[in-house]
Formats: sequence, C-alpha cells, structure tokens
Amino acid sequence: MPEAPRDDGPVGSLPPEHRAVLHRWAEEGGPLATRASVVLLAADGLRDAEISRRLGVSRQTVGTWRQRWTSAGIDGLGHRPRTGRPATVDEAEVVTRTLLAPGGSGASRAVAQELGLSHATVAGIRRRWRLSPDEAPAPSIPTRPPLPSAEVWVMGLYVDPRRAVLVAGTRPGPPRQPAAGSVLGTDVLAGLDRAVEAALTAAMARGADGDNSPPYGGLAGYLAEAARGHPDLGLHAITLWETTDGTGSPQQVLAGVQMTHHRIPARSTWRTFLRAVIALDSTSHPESSRRVYLDLAAELERYAAARPDTPCAAVRWLRENVAGHPGTDHRADSTSGSQSRSGVNQIDLGSFNECVVIETVRLSGTITRGEIAHRTGLTQQSVSRIARSLLDRGILIEDAQRRATSGKPRTPVRLCGTAAHALGIHIDPEVLTAVVIDLDGAIVRTRTRPVTADIDPAEFVERVAALGRETLAEARGSVREDGFLGIGVAVPGPVDIASGTVLGPPLMSAWGDLPLLYLLQDHFPCPVLMEKDSTAAAAGERWIGRDRRARDFAYLYLGTGVGTGLYLNGDLYRGISANAGEFGQLCAIALGRVAKDGRPEILPECNPPVSVPELAVRGGMRPVPAAPGGASGSTAAYLAVGEAAAAGDPAAAAAVREVARAVARGALGMVDLLDIDLIVLGGPFFTEDVAGFYLDEIARTVNAFPTARRLRRVAVEPSVLSAEAAAVGAASTIFHATFTPRLRGRESRARHLPAG
Repeated sequence: MPEAPRDDGPVGSLPPEHRAVLHRWAEEGGPLATRASVVLLAADGLRDAEISRRLGVSRQTVGTWRQRWTSAGIDGLGHRPRTGRPATVDEAEVVTRTLLAPGGSGASRAVAQELGLSHATVAGIRRRWRLSPDEAPAPSIPTRPPLPSAEVWVMGLYVDPRRAVLVAGTRPGPPRQPAAGSVLGTDVLAGLDRAVEAALTAAMARGADGDNSPPYGGLAGYLAEAARGHPDLGLHAITLWETTDGTGSPQQVLAGVQMTHHRIPARSTWRTFLRAVIALDSTSHPESSRRVYLDLAAELERYAAARPDTPCAAVRWLRENVAGHPGTDHRADSTSGSQSRSGVNQIDLGSFNECVVIETVRLSGTITRGEIAHRTGLTQQSVSRIARSLLDRGILIEDAQRRATSGKPRTPVRLCGTAAHALGIHIDPEVLTAVVIDLDGAIVRTRTRPVTADIDPAEFVERVAALGRETLAEARGSVREDGFLGIGVAVPGPVDIASGTVLGPPLMSAWGDLPLLYLLQDHFPCPVLMEKDSTAAAAGERWIGRDRRARDFAYLYLGTGVGTGLYLNGDLYRGISANAGEFGQLCAIALGRVAKDGRPEILPECNPPVSVPELAVRGGMRPVPAAPGGASGSTAAYLAVGEAAAAGDPAAAAAVREVARAVARGALGMVDLLDIDLIVLGGPFFTEDVAGFYLDEIARTVNAFPTARRLRRVAVEPSVLSAEAAAVGAASTIFHATFTPRLRGRESRARHLPAG
C-alpha cells in the first residue's frame, strides 16, 4: 500500500474570499464538497485522523487534498485533465446540442457521438432534463433547487462587475415540448454568444471598483422592477456567477421580493447553462424568441461599449410581459430557415405527399428515408411506399450507402436530374432566349435570337415558336420523351395570366394586347405556362437555390425596368392578377417623385439600360457609340458603362451608384411592407461589373433605415442563376407547378396547364 501523506497540522489562515467559496462548495454537495470540507476543517486546526473520521473518507484522501491546497491553493482543488472519458459531463452542453441540432437531428446517439460520450449518459441527461415527450409534459431545469416542471421563459438578465443573475418565469397552463431545432438561426445565436463574451470581458475589466452603486443596490432595484412588471408569472432568480464574500448576496436581496433563488446545476458551467436555457426558450416559444434575443444582444453590446468609468454600469435587460402572447404551433427548420412541411397520411392525398417527399429530397440533396419521415411527419411506412414508387418511376435514385452506428447501413436517395426536363423562353425587347434545363437545374441547351420591337406580331410569335423548336431539337439526345414536362414563358409585365395576354409591355408597343400564350399553344402539343419575368426568376431561384433559398425572399430583377418576384409562405406570390412585384411606383413614392396629378412618376432610374448611360454622359463620360439599330440606352451602352465603372471611371461609377441608390429606396419600402430578411439580386443588367455597387448600396439602405431594423438583419445576395435567369426561371415554373406541395391553389393553377 502507498504510504499515507504526513499529518501536517493546520493549513494556515484562509482569506475571506476563499473561505466564502469553500463554504459554498461544501453546501452545494458533489466532489468539490469533500475537498472544500477537508481544507475548512484543517484551517480550524483539526488533524487528518479527525477530519477522516468526521467526513467518512480515508486519511489518504484527506492528505491528498491538504497537499493540493498547500501547493496550488484553491485552484488545486479543481479537476485535473486526464486522458480518456471526461471525469464530469457538462449536462447543459448536452441539452444545447440536443435542442439546436440542425434538422432535428439531436437524437441521443448523434449527440453522444459528437461529444464523445456514451449513449446511456446522454439519454440519462435527457431524462434528467425531461426533454422527451414520454418523460414529462415539459422540460424540467435541474437548478438548485429545481425549477418547476412548467413552461419556462427567459425573462431577464442582470450583469455587473460582481455577479450575473438570470431571471426565469414560469406560468401555469398546458406546457409545450420544445421543437426540434431553434428558429433563432445561427446568425442570432453567434451574435448573442459574442455579445455575452464582450459583456463579461467588460464586467471583469471594470472590477468591483468600477461599479459606483451601493453593493447590490442595483440588483435589488432590478429584481423589484422585474417582479412589478411580471405579476402574472412565477419568477426565479438564478445566480450564474458571483465574486463576493456572501455579504448582500442574492438570497438576502430577494427577501423583500416575490421571487425564489436558485443556483445553476452542479454539473454545468454558467456559460453552457445560459445557452441551454436560451435554447429551451427559443424552441418552446419560436414566435418571439428571435426578437427577444436580438434585443438582449443589443443590450449586452451597449454595456460592453460603455466607458469603464461609467457610474452604475450594468446590464439590466427585461423581457416584455408574456401573458398576452400564448404562442403558436409554428415551427421552423434551423438550418435553412424554412417553415417545415408536414405530410398527411391519407390515400386521397397521395399526390400531395409525393410532392412533400420530393421537396424534402430536393432541399436536402441526399437524404435517408428515416430522415424524410422525421422532417415531414409522415410515417416510415408512407415514406417507404412513396420512395419505392418514385424510385420505380426514375424520379429518385439511390446513392451510396451510409454506415450506421447500429443496424444495417442506410441508403440515401436523391433526385435524378435526367428524370425530367422543361423548356424556358424569355422574351425581351432586344433578344429572345430559350433554355432546356433538367430537374437539377443544369442547362442542357441554350439558344438566343435577336428581335426588334417593331416586328409584326404574327412573325414575332412564329420566331418565338421556331426558337423553342430548335432548342428542343438540339437537346433531344439528352431529354427523355416521357420526361419532358412543358414550356414556361417569361415576359415583361403587366400580363393577364387568365387570358395569356401581354398588356402594353415596355418598349414593345407592337405586341400590346397580344394573346401570346394561346398563340404559342397552337405550336406545341404540351403544357405552356406564362409568368412575369421577375416572378419566373424567383421560381428559378427557389428551385435551383435549394436549401440556400428555402425561406421567404424577394427577387429584385434588373431588366428592362426593375421588378420583383416574391416567394412568400412557401410559394410564389403572384397577387390577385398575377402582377405582384411592380417596383417602379414604390421607388417613386419612396423618393417623393410624384407628378402634378398625383400619379407617381415613371422613374428613369428604374430602367437601368437607359438611365445609367445617360447619367454617365451627363457626369462627363464620353458617349458610348450606339449599336447598329440601337440607341445610347442599348444593352451595349449599359455594359460599356458598367465596365468603365468597374475600372474606376468616376462618372460611370457615380451613374451606377445613383441608380443603385434609387433602387435601394424602393427596396427599403418593400422590406418594411413584407417584413422579409432576404433580397436576391439578378437579371440581365445585374452584371459582374456593377454587382458590387448594387449589393453595397441596397444592403446599407435596407439595414440602416427600416422601422423594424432591431428585429432582423436583411441579407442582400446575388442570384444563384446565370445570365439567363428569366429563361431558367420560366422553365423552373414547370417544375414548381408539378412538384411543389401546395394544399391550396393547386387546382386554380392547374387550369393554366393545358392537357397534353
């Protein structure tokens, strides 16, 4: 046996701050309680034998911790790193990974593998926190003492140089199990983490002397304010950390407040515990959590940015009263931001459920049948039956098998790109474009043909039809006859979709009131759809963009005029007349450009190929020679100015920036009107040379000036589509009409798909 350490007698006097920490450890229980008790008893003069008898531990254990204290002080009592499995498991980290796992993939085995723990350990923690529906009606947070098993809200946070206190609220009533995946989004969570770190660093830098308020006076006032503001909730003050000797502690402060005091679980750190509680809140109350935590992050950032000598500097954040906000059953996917779709397990909705499965596979790229069932809410049997049918028809194909942690390997499926094709035709005042794309959005064949605005309507229709036939003929070797679904046609608005008529298109006066759709149907024995060019571009962006565009967005289309395509609530938004997205008048109103009769002006800035060259010449740039048969506002002139702007020509750059600024003001109104957080820029005049000007100006405007800017950050991104955005989008409208799951609107849309 190893020799017991020598009995060294008293360990010496303890500083008050160390004695307070050791007393707290001894009261909390757990491994640190024994170590703290050894040191406290030794400091009182007890010898090893007596300490061993009182604590019920061996003299070897007593001698070990006396020696650790003597050599390293209070730090010597902590856990030392060791190889292999960690001595302790941070339960809050397990909870956070479970709740915030992307796509609802927070199963015990997946979390265990990620953290290097056993499945049994993770499953035990989930039971301890009651995160499974079969364990309890709601999670239970094992603070000391535990919070009640009820619906829990994060209500407030107080931080000053001495302590951090979290205020939680509980409310009677039927609680809800947290959803799989947080709706906050990685951007909000990452920003909140950074704000917490900045506030903590600032608090530590200020130190106890940096807070000029009376000891704990600020905390007392804060807790009293929280109690007054939320009388309908049971309130709980949870001490995250504190650096005091216990004088004026939160327990004493709470004596006069209707609020109970708790400490974080012994098996968690304050950082991971805070993140776990936030994860619970965000998954239980998705209807408000994003705004709430954007506000909290802003408050923490203000505290971190305050001068160190600011009197009474402290974070004093309180959530608004939640009594009037009972919440909803709305859930969202945390990775993509999209609303999750649920299937319906009924035979008469089989075609809808097929679309649900196809949409899930398309957004994921490759996915197993089990994952499809988890994401859609369909039963495993329904998914297997639908997948088998889609595999037999060649719409899906099986990918390489994945090794599973248990059981047989899983075989994921993906869309077969060659299973379906569509033709898209874009009609522009200067050029006709036709493309054939496959189900993955890859361009199989593309052709263009010039056109002039004064062409005879009959000849124009024949030219469009001929271009479509030629493009299909060239793609015949790559297109299955049974997989060609139809033709989409993109035209400038306004359009009458019901009658298939183009109504007074800009720069195309000879084609006004032309029943283009029905004339084209005479040339093709297949379904033909018509869309506004901006709406078609939005359909293509959604289809080709997959998970990158799996949320609401507006497609800002820079063509002969500026228009918008809207993808809202999981579907294209066309409006009552299918002409939603007219953008020019929105810009005019935003800029105050109204004619004498009150009508918003037709802004030249909303016709980039005309306005940009004219503004550049007005600013001192040499005129661009007109293309044959064209004018200074032709595509060639616009491209030349864009090239000059990219090269640093000040007049060209100023012209592009002025147009971008006008477009940005319209985009600002659109963001405030629709409450969206993504704008996509594309179209034939959104070229690489001018992209930076538009992206920078629009991003600055839509984030600096909206009324609700505290609640969201608007992303402004370039389109994933090529220069043929409208043509590719027109073809994508066929896929969208065929495969996108929609319970409402499918019948009305189907009447525009002629039999064939």
